[in-house]
Formats: sequence, structure tokens, C-alpha cells
Amino acid sequence: MQTDDGTTKEHARWLNGTVLGIGLASLFSDWAHEIATSVLPAFLATLGASAAWLGLIEGVSDGLASFAKMASGYYTDKLRRRKPIAVAGYLVTTLGTASFGLASAAWHVLISRAAAWLGRGVRTPVRKALLAAAVTPETYGRAFGFERMMDTLGAIVGPATAFVLLPLVGHHYPTLFALTLIPGLVAVAAITLLVRERERKPVPHISFGARLRALPARYRKFLVAVGLFGAGDFAHTLLILLATQKLTPELGATKAASVAVGLYVAHNVFYAAFALAAGWLADRFPKTRVLAAGYGLAALMAVLILALPLNVWTLAAVFVLGGVYVAIEETLEDSLCAELVDAEQHGMGFGVLATVNGLGDFVSSAVVGALWSAFGPSVAFGYSAALFMTGAVLVYRVRASKE
Repeated sequence: MQTDDGTTKEHARWLNGTVLGIGLASLFSDWAHEIATSVLPAFLATLGASAAWLGLIEGVSDGLASFAKMASGYYTDKLRRRKPIAVAGYLVTTLGTASFGLASAAWHVLISRAAAWLGRGVRTPVRKALLAAAVTPETYGRAFGFERMMDTLGAIVGPATAFVLLPLVGHHYPTLFALTLIPGLVAVAAITLLVRERERKPVPHISFGARLRALPARYRKFLVAVGLFGAGDFAHTLLILLATQKLTPELGATKAASVAVGLYVAHNVFYAAFALAAGWLADRFPKTRVLAAGYGLAALMAVLILALPLNVWTLAAVFVLGGVYVAIEETLEDSLCAELVDAEQHGMGFGVLATVNGLGDFVSSAVVGALWSAFGPSVAFGYSAALFMTGAVLVYRVRASKE
């Protein structure tokens, strides 16, 4: 038998040209949009926009991305080739991000960000389906772990690049946004030139609802676990806020903010470093067990917040655990999805998973933030800990093997 990049399954190397191309695309695309994201609040301030505009821009963009992931997954399973959709998605994201520099009002930024995130949503399930098709089931974990590692490296390098470039361009934001075209177009080139896809047999045309019902029962149980865990899995910018608040009495506001950002950088470094290790574990142990362990680490992180006095060292442990569990979570959810869903329905499977995660991100951050404001951080993180443990128990009980 052959994988979709033409190598025999018996001799397939997991780090082939397609996996490398997708990894490089993730690295450079994230590099590009993280440069823009890092300076977006300051740029909006120069346009006279309020914090409400930033919230509206992010909310509309995330909502469109979630819709696009579901629609793209459903549609691309019916195509003989998925790669052109991935190329188009990366190109739209690149051009949408660079077009921030043309904005003269906040609503211009809203349109550009929405377009960029629409492209990002379209490409996500397609990229994952291409990745799964390029390797054997025995190496799903390492392939998805590599992609996550490369993506996170982009999230580290992007803000650092913005930090270096801002003094050089004199806070001339259009120039900075135009420079995002360089890594963005490299990402498009990586997908175009390195990713190989064999023509596939498309699934028959049936309704969206019928396609949902056709997904395996074990996969639907897995989605319940992912959804419950995700309802507690708040955005880790809230950890930055927590660190800033807890360290300010001791260090002062300015130094506390700097230390909090440094801890978040460490969080991303551990995320990137552990993603490939998580993939290695996924290929050697039952994926549901490894994912349950990752969810358990998330619960441990929340318990540490509740139980320990929060100083620099205990907060460092919290941020490190946060980076490690996210590496396990994202790597294992993707590789387990690829294992539970038949190859011809990978687009739909990845699209539904991405949408569930997107809705979870929205619900969790909103609920945790509201609980924090109303009752304090103990109630907020207690809520997260309970859902983390519930998700761990449920995913542990999912049988990964397909009949």
C-alpha cells in the first residue's frame, strides 16, 4: 500500500517532504501573523479605537474561522485533490494580514482580520488531512507533534521579530505589516512546492447532517470529552494577568508585567519543545491514555494555582505545566482524530474537531473571565480544574482502535 505522497507504507519515513512542507508552512505563517497580532492593539490605539473594537475584531474573526473549519472539512472530502484549497487558504491569510497596513479606521482592520482568519479556518482541516495522508497511522503522533512544534516556534519568533523591527521602522505600522508578506509568502511556497498529494477518491455527495451522523461512535464520544475539557481550557493570556496581579505587590507593576511576559515566553518554549515528545509518546502508547495524562496535567496546573502561594517560582511551574499540557492536548487530539476517522472522511473529522475546539475556546475564556470578575480566581480556576478532570476521565474511557 502507499501513502498519499507516494511512499510505501512499509518504508515510509514520517519526516518526508510533505510533513516538512506543512511544518515549514505552519512556522512561517504563524511567524507572519504573530508579528501583526503583537502590534495590533497599539496600531488600533493610533486609529483612536477602543478596547471594545479589539474584542469585536477578535470575536468576529474567531467565529468566522470556526465556521470555515467545519465547512471546509465537509467540502474538501468531496474533492479529488485538497492541496489547492490549502494553498488558497495560506495565501488569503497572508494577504489579509498584510492589508492591515492599508487601514485608516478600525472597521478596515475588522475586514482584514476577518478575511485572514477565514483563510486560516479554511486551510486548517485541509492541512491536517494532508498531513495524515502523508504518513502511516503508526507515525501520526510524530507527524502532528512536528507540525505543532513548528507552529509554536512561529509564535515565539513572531513577537520577537516585532520587538526588533519596531524601533527600526519607527513605529510606522504599515511598513511592519508589509514585511509580514515575506514569511507569509514563504509559507505559501512551502505548501505549493513541498507538499505532494496523490489524487484521491472523493466521498459520495450526501447532506451535511448525514455526514455528521456517519462519523464513528467512538469519535463522537471523543468529541464529548474534547468539548467538556475545552469548556474549561481558558486562553493562557489569563495566566499572564494572574502573574501580573500576584507579582505586582512584591515587584511593582512594571517589573511584574515584564516577568509575566517572560513566563509566557517560557510557556511557549516548553510547548514547542514538548510537542514532538508528545507525538513520540502517542506512537508508542495508547493515544487515549496519553491524552488523558495531558488533560490530567491541565487539572494539576489549576490545582497548583488554587493550592500554592503564587510567587515567581510557583508561577513558573504553572506556566511550564501549561505549555506541556497544551503540547500534549493539541498533538494527541489531532493524531487521535486521524486514527478514529476513516481516511476518506478526514476533512470532516478535522473540521468538526476544530469547530468544537473553537467553541470551547470562546466559552471557556468568557466563563472563566466572568467567574474571576464575580467571585475571584479561586472559583474561576476551580471550575476549570473540574472540567479538566471530567475530560480526562471521559477520554481515558474511549477505545481508540477502529473495528
